[in-house]
Amino acid sequence: MSALITTELVTLDENLGATRFDVIEHLVKSVVNAGRASSFDTLYADAKARESKTDTGIPGGIAIPHCRSEAVTEPTLAMARPRPGVDFGAKDGAADLIFFIAAPADGDQAHLKILSKMARSLMKKSFTSALREAKTEQEIVDLVNDALDVNPDGTDRTAEQKAAATQIAAPATTGVASVATGSAANASEAPAARRKIVAITACPTGIAHTYMAADGLTYAAEDMGVDFKVEPQGSSGGEKLTQAEIDAADAVIFAVDVPVRGRERFAGKPYVEVPVKRGIDEPTKLIETALSEADNPNGRCVTATGAADASENGEEASSWGKRIYKALMSGVSYMIPFVAAGGIILAIGFMLEAITMPNLGDVDPAAILDINGESGRTLFNLQGVPLSLYLGAALHTIGGAGLGLMVPALAAYIAYGLAQRPGIAPGFIAGSIAVTVGGGFIGGIVAGLLAGLTAYTLQQLKLPRWLGAMMPVVIIPLVASLVAGGLMLLILGGPIAWITTSLNEWLTSMSGSSAILLGIILGLMMGFDLGGPVNKAAYLFATAGLAANTDASREIMAAVIIAGMTPPLGMALATTLRGKLFSAPERENGKAAWLLGASFISEGAIPFATADPARVIPSSMAGSAVAGAIAMGAGVASPAPHGGLWIIGLATNIPMFLLAVVAGTLVTGLVYVALKSVGTKNKVDA
Repeated sequence: MSALITTELVTLDENLGATRFDVIEHLVKSVVNAGRASSFDTLYADAKARESKTDTGIPGGIAIPHCRSEAVTEPTLAMARPRPGVDFGAKDGAADLIFFIAAPADGDQAHLKILSKMARSLMKKSFTSALREAKTEQEIVDLVNDALDVNPDGTDRTAEQKAAATQIAAPATTGVASVATGSAANASEAPAARRKIVAITACPTGIAHTYMAADGLTYAAEDMGVDFKVEPQGSSGGEKLTQAEIDAADAVIFAVDVPVRGRERFAGKPYVEVPVKRGIDEPTKLIETALSEADNPNGRCVTATGAADASENGEEASSWGKRIYKALMSGVSYMIPFVAAGGIILAIGFMLEAITMPNLGDVDPAAILDINGESGRTLFNLQGVPLSLYLGAALHTIGGAGLGLMVPALAAYIAYGLAQRPGIAPGFIAGSIAVTVGGGFIGGIVAGLLAGLTAYTLQQLKLPRWLGAMMPVVIIPLVASLVAGGLMLLILGGPIAWITTSLNEWLTSMSGSSAILLGIILGLMMGFDLGGPVNKAAYLFATAGLAANTDASREIMAAVIIAGMTPPLGMALATTLRGKLFSAPERENGKAAWLLGASFISEGAIPFATADPARVIPSSMAGSAVAGAIAMGAGVASPAPHGGLWIIGLATNIPMFLLAVVAGTLVTGLVYVALKSVGTKNKVDA
């Protein structure tokens, strides 16, 4: 473990500009110049994006801008004490002690725990006073090392070293913080007379604000004589609140900017939910509000894992458009395992049936398996049916069942993305209705949105506490299922089914030059955002059509798979052909992209697109369009919805499958190299 902070990462008493972003730019440059980050642009963009979401200034003239970034090569603290101070959004004015925490995207627990401890140390006035009085950069480094109990080289201090050093201890342990004693005036009270509060704190990065809010609430509860236990849901781990502690609490505080993990544990408890920064800025007021909620017989109580009122949630700044987008992506992500497992099993079943009886035509798996038991046929009594045909029919049935759940699963997890657990059952039911009326994946999306929005609306009702515990288990699923399922069956199902049928008939009728045009369109969509909504829309269209078991649907599936493989393969090729154009981390990402691309994981190109979107996205779209056009023009077909090269044995016209992949990869890689060569000097590793 190397030193987290060195003198070259400390800036004292300089004018660093008028805005917080001027200061962040200075600190990012110091991290890059110290050789702890590979790209200024990437790290600055990540730090700026994090700062734009939530102010990082806290009371006491302190600011802790922080981020995780692919550019960071080792965990780092950079510190500035600017003159004059700079506004970072704290209520009490400008900050004159600014620590920038730069964490690797995949930082290990040990480093993240130390970075979190640093953030918590800033809650101690003795520590911040010493930082303001320090005369030299080395004094700052020594103070930080003392606070973290580490040696200058970053290694943990031994017990003897800790005893010898001047310690500025962190205020609380990393796990569940607990306050069990109050003021002397309250010391004689019986335990039952003390108010009890439990809390969850969480921020997007889980390094700084999560733990600072936990400590701020802990200190406030101690001053107020309140029994208090908190579970920081941060990057450095920690113990969870026990169910007994939750059950004994009078109220719950959710100081969070992200969804609470295990929210269902608190069902039925009075609660208050606010952005995590409120736990730092106004901890006393927050505890008073929670106690007032506990005393209100008609107050709100936790109904489930669902979202809180928009007026108090940290997601307040998020528009409904963003929330619906996230829900759609959630639905697609949860649906893909149903599609992948069901589709590949179904494809293997088709293959076994075709090998056994090439001229069999349409197979009725139910008749071969004798599902209704009319002939008494079993695996051990085949009655003249070839074993391979029997097994093929079995796989055909299993895979078909998996694909049959695709639309209900899509709807269920779209609803889950909007309303969490209470939305799942209504989503499945409404999604099944969408299948029944022939609404396809469009019907599944509409059903999921209806179920999720209905369930979410019901969660916002202010009900008596005795009724609140029944909401997530009985009332919300019942009412939301009736509303969403009824609308799909009685009103929306017919029009959606007509739209779906017309769209499928038009697309599957394409042939010749029209098929090539469709391949280009699908390729452009797959290469545009590399796993984002446009990419997922093309994939969803292909997988939904696959259940129809037509030649056209299998050709569309093959075009989508091949077009999705080429972006990461093209990035891998580019880093191989012109390695000097890329940094060491980019070349490592390129090596991984070979396997990711071969496995049809378009997201393998995302590290490149994040750092250089202006060059990567056009290159990816060009290569994917070429690959899709070749695949559709040559009639390449795939009965399997996923797997990349690993399912090529199930495809038809394998030579053209490979040619399309190679052509798309070459176009992507060569275009990217050409674009990157313009105005880019060769990068030589330090």
